[in-house]
Amino acid sequence: MRILEIVLLLLVTILPFVKRPVLKTIKKKPLIIGVLFIFVLHLILEGWRWQMILTYSLLGFIIWRLSMANEQSSIKLTLKRGIGYFILVVLLIPSWVLPNVLPVFNLPTPTGSYGVGTHIIHLKTAMDEPITKDDTDKREFVVKVWYPTSNTNASQQEPYLDEVNRTSFITKYGGGILPASTMDYLDRVETHVYRDAEIADSTFPVLVFSHGYGSNASGYYALLTEIASHGYIIINMNHTYESLGVTFPDGSVKLFDYEFQASDGADAMQYITPIQEAFATEIPYEERHKILREASTDYNVTHMVKRWAKDMSYVIDQLEAWNRQGFLKNRLDLEKIGVFGHSRGGGAAGQVALKDERIKAAANIDGVQWGEMMDTIYPKPFLYISADWPAAHPDINAHVYKHKSTDYFYKCKLLTAGHPNFMDIPFMIPVPSLAQTGTIDAKLGIGITNELVISFFNKHLKMDPTSDPTTVSDAYKLLEMSVFKKGIAIP
Repeated sequence: MRILEIVLLLLVTILPFVKRPVLKTIKKKPLIIGVLFIFVLHLILEGWRWQMILTYSLLGFIIWRLSMANEQSSIKLTLKRGIGYFILVVLLIPSWVLPNVLPVFNLPTPTGSYGVGTHIIHLKTAMDEPITKDDTDKREFVVKVWYPTSNTNASQQEPYLDEVNRTSFITKYGGGILPASTMDYLDRVETHVYRDAEIADSTFPVLVFSHGYGSNASGYYALLTEIASHGYIIINMNHTYESLGVTFPDGSVKLFDYEFQASDGADAMQYITPIQEAFATEIPYEERHKILREASTDYNVTHMVKRWAKDMSYVIDQLEAWNRQGFLKNRLDLEKIGVFGHSRGGGAAGQVALKDERIKAAANIDGVQWGEMMDTIYPKPFLYISADWPAAHPDINAHVYKHKSTDYFYKCKLLTAGHPNFMDIPFMIPVPSLAQTGTIDAKLGIGITNELVISFFNKHLKMDPTSDPTTVSDAYKLLEMSVFKKGIAIP
């Protein structure tokens, strides 16, 4: 919450109960002027928002009561006053809850030596579109490029989430009842990102990032802005029909396809149930490994991960042309390509890293690695970060990453973190029980994640001898790490 919002809430909470004693020392006219001054200052400096409407109404009522008050009136509690105080307390509860649950939040300020710009690229492919019912449809998607810049013109600062992502967010979490304007308060969030700013004059390693399933593809400002500020160009995927939504340059909108989700996952339980049972019973590791391998072969999420990996490889196919002409001309270091992702996107990053030799390093942020990794081994450095899942949660990746890598493999756990702690969700909804986040502080959690990812790619893409992911683990008690080289644990 913002400072003047807190002041207004304190005024409407405290003033009604101390109004008469206060009026014995302060004349009501200067008191009313002072309260109005704070209100106007809030409107000018912070701006109004709907979450504060009840507070504004209470403030107006309190100002009216102040104007009608008699400084010499009795302070004795009467039945009428008691009922009034009770109603006030009831109204104060949502007055405090709404701006706290949906705050104008502060994203972390990037710590790298660069500012961050963004640019949108529309890609039309010749690949068949497997999600729509029209057999003639071809796959197309929009990617968002995050990149280093030295030009941070405030007038170009990007608003937090575009209209389609705000609308689809409300549809998903608001049951379709609330209007899109419910999210307009996000205009007041400072993103530290500048749309179409000039790219810094250098070449940079390229990272392809894949989002979580059914999430806001651009809902990773805290993660991607920080990494880009340290000298990386990030291609932010938006897997059409499987992100919450995307707007194409012609103004058309493609939202998450709930109908496809239902049909695609109709038989999912026949694959999931054997896996759940395999973890619920005491059986040898190798026996469970066999069950997981068989169950995951035709599981719909396995096909999804492969589909997303294909999208990511298609983007990598475009890098040479982008480096020859256009917005990214001469800015891409094509010898240093990495991939990473969160949740399903983390699984897709792991899958494409297994198949695409152009990728030099990869990271999976709390994603289950469905696909072909279970029976093979990575030929490149790999970073795996997990949330602090409960003991009863099936550790499928313990089987998937059995053979690890012929190079470095980092297995990490962010203690007290939940699955959404790697997104912007804990900033947007800072109530763990609602956001399903862990108890870790939001900025600390994303800060540790950023340091770890940057250190990993600095070492294994930039080949920076001063970077070492183990130093991040040493610095934070909340980060557990095991390091392997050629499948052998390093003490």
